Amino acid sequence: MPSEKPYYVPFTEEMKKDYTILAPNMLTLHFRLLMQVMRNHGYHMELLETDDPSIIETGLKYVHNDTCYPAILVIGQFISAIQSGRYDPHKVALIYFQTGGGCRASNYINLLRKALAKAGYDYVPVISMSLSALEKHPGFKLTVRLMIELIHAVLFGDLMMSLRNQCKPYELTPGQSDQLADRLSGELADKMKKDPTYFTQTKAIFRHIIEEFAAIPRREEQKVRVGIVGEIYVKFSPLGNNHLEQLLVDEGAEVVTPGLFDFLTFGLYVKLVDTKLYGIGKARYPFILAAYRVLLSKQKELIDVMKADGRFRAPTPFEHIVELSHEVVDNGVKMGEGWLLPAEMLELNDSGVHNVVCAQPFGCLPNHIVGKGMMKPIKEKHPEINLVAIDYDSGATRVNQENRIRLMLSNAAR
Repeated sequence: MPSEKPYYVPFTEEMKKDYTILAPNMLTLHFRLLMQVMRNHGYHMELLETDDPSIIETGLKYVHNDTCYPAILVIGQFISAIQSGRYDPHKVALIYFQTGGGCRASNYINLLRKALAKAGYDYVPVISMSLSALEKHPGFKLTVRLMIELIHAVLFGDLMMSLRNQCKPYELTPGQSDQLADRLSGELADKMKKDPTYFTQTKAIFRHIIEEFAAIPRREEQKVRVGIVGEIYVKFSPLGNNHLEQLLVDEGAEVVTPGLFDFLTFGLYVKLVDTKLYGIGKARYPFILAAYRVLLSKQKELIDVMKADGRFRAPTPFEHIVELSHEVVDNGVKMGEGWLLPAEMLELNDSGVHNVVCAQPFGCLPNHIVGKGMMKPIKEKHPEINLVAIDYDSGATRVNQENRIRLMLSNAAR
């Protein structure tokens, strides 16, 4: 029977029993928890945490250099892992998380399959994990229970990331915040494994994480805060942005990064907007609206706990971010990170973070429009904001990127 697509190999029920599924890294704290959730549902998951220049070289060997930079990195990381000898290529599958949106990211799966075929691994299954149901794999199913647990894992990851960033520049013992975040993510993953009801204890877990970070001895001072926005992978991945967060901390700044949970909520919200603007998906509208409200309620739980504690800054409610976006862009603009990207710039400025780095892959059309393209109207409305766009690409020089960031910091607004 011919394949549905060139190089398409389905992930079967039989494969689920003994195949190792490799996942690319983006946010280590989050993804460790996401991997554990998947393991709890019977999948043999492994997170690739490799981070070295050879990944770029491998990606460029099997993908055209004009391809989206995150695709080069992810494909390079996958093929490097298979070629490392650590895995049996005939007992391994790859998974990639994609939105199904209208940009080059939607082509990652086909690009990956072509690269695997070129490298001699066309028999390796590639799972497309997407709420848009781009493909079907008999051995991989997104159940309601699985999605609920994944949502909680993202919330826990966002909280640990936020608290680590709020503590790290002020810690008296260097490295303590990173070490605590790693320990807590490990402990939480262990709890997920042993206690299937962990996600019913959300508020207690939030409070425990806050207490642990609050116990870190810190200096009483206020450093310049710098926000990071941009294309989802380059914004979060140290491999994709040349360890941007660490560079900013080393230069004396406090990093503020909007969480992954907002991006997930954005994915549902734009489907609601599609129905209102174009009449698309009327039959599923009530279900998407219900899911959207669930996400808002879960975010509210986190915000309420953090505000009641009072020792750390809480996230901005997603609904307020939507309101802020109306200043410069319509909510029908959804390609790439869509209206969320300029909205995050506005939200950071609104919350007192007036210095913002927009990290984007070179030549990323959606992000050049909603990122760099939105900077002029945002500055016209808010002259106090200090914005800089940094392009990341296999041909871009790290020195040039860092110099532009240091120049932005020299003009940093407090």
